[in-house]
Amino acid sequence: MQPTLSTSPRFPSRPGFSRLALMVSAIALLPGCASAPSTAPSNAPAQPPAPIARTAPPLPAPKPPPAAASDAESGQGFAQWVAAFRTTARAEGISEATLNAALGNVQFLPRVIELDRAQPEFTRTVWDYLDNTVTAQRVALGQDKLLQVRAEADAASRRYGVPPTILVAIWGMESNYGGNYGSTPTIDALATLGFEGRREDWARRELLAALKILDKGDIDREHMIGSWAGAMGQTQFLPSNFLAYAVDADGDGRRDIWGSMADVMASTANFLSRSGWQADKPWGVEVRLPAGFDHGRADTAVRQSTAQWSAEGVKTLNGQPLPEFADATILLPAGARGPAFLVGPNFRAILRYNNSTSYALAVSLLAQRLAGGPDVQSAWPRDLAALSRSQMIELQTTLNQRGFATGTPDGVMGPATRDGVRRYQRSVGLPADGYPSAELLQRLQRLQQR
Repeated sequence: MQPTLSTSPRFPSRPGFSRLALMVSAIALLPGCASAPSTAPSNAPAQPPAPIARTAPPLPAPKPPPAAASDAESGQGFAQWVAAFRTTARAEGISEATLNAALGNVQFLPRVIELDRAQPEFTRTVWDYLDNTVTAQRVALGQDKLLQVRAEADAASRRYGVPPTILVAIWGMESNYGGNYGSTPTIDALATLGFEGRREDWARRELLAALKILDKGDIDREHMIGSWAGAMGQTQFLPSNFLAYAVDADGDGRRDIWGSMADVMASTANFLSRSGWQADKPWGVEVRLPAGFDHGRADTAVRQSTAQWSAEGVKTLNGQPLPEFADATILLPAGARGPAFLVGPNFRAILRYNNSTSYALAVSLLAQRLAGGPDVQSAWPRDLAALSRSQMIELQTTLNQRGFATGTPDGVMGPATRDGVRRYQRSVGLPADGYPSAELLQRLQRLQQR
């Protein structure tokens, strides 16, 4: 049974509420970051993930906003930008009818610029994030929703090999099971971001993709809504990802990720399948590490078979055999003092949906709970406080000064910073888990004062 989301046979009704402003962009997490794009050139992964379904690419360095001009000048500049873009879109084959419908009354949205420029000072630990996302209420609601969309989720699972619980967990994380997928017009949001200019090339590509969606008739302009960052529908696809991965599973000739649960489930499953999801494999399992384990090997770059990890003494908590992976990784999301997980290709597929360790762990654990499985069993180190953005910059700066290169200090925890932290930890005989704790920062500060 599908939820009642549509007041017409063609398009869903427009929600009367707005999506939480940057639902996870205010959550700059350790060690992953489920945030709005942040300036992190020095910490960017050596091999970027596949296109992310719901977030935009990293921002370039901040520049003064165009708000210095008068409202009249800004309005005129926006109109000129739209006119120029319209010429480009026409050359790309977008019909005149679509251009008129989409851009005829396009609006500049100052709030989008405010949210895009927001750089949250305070971060959240992974356990705090999980406490607020994988809640008993969300689990209970998700189990009810899974029953409601069982036919659609099962059909998508049979076709793409992704379990229904994973699909429903992503649905729950992205829009609270369809309860809040945003009310910002996608065309207005992307045109605003394009005109602002900091990510113009990206915004132009996404806006052109949105026009192609309208041109094909999958949705109309009024009902193409989502987050301020341009992500759309119940599982928050950017327009380019919609074109690449959205599926017409109900056979009505449209790919409708706003109102058709068949299309929502199939599109999400298709994305994961094409991101490397392996059917009949779990996302991972919580494990116990052997005494003397080198925590520096808990790194995405260290992949080996389950048999190899088992030979080193890695075990499940309940004594059951470890899941069989050809290339598994040990994950320590809270450092050496927190829980440990053995994760495989399916966990990495979720990361390609949203490149945040905390997000991927939340989806995995929520799906596990929806299936009646356990929550995390080991204790989180709740006495540890997350570093603020300014503290992270100080940590990066101090490590650089002491010869443990982290790249340009930017307040973002990425691979370069984690590597610098690990090298410093090894130099002083600490567990090389790469975790940037306040205690570590204080230790470095004392050294600087000598």
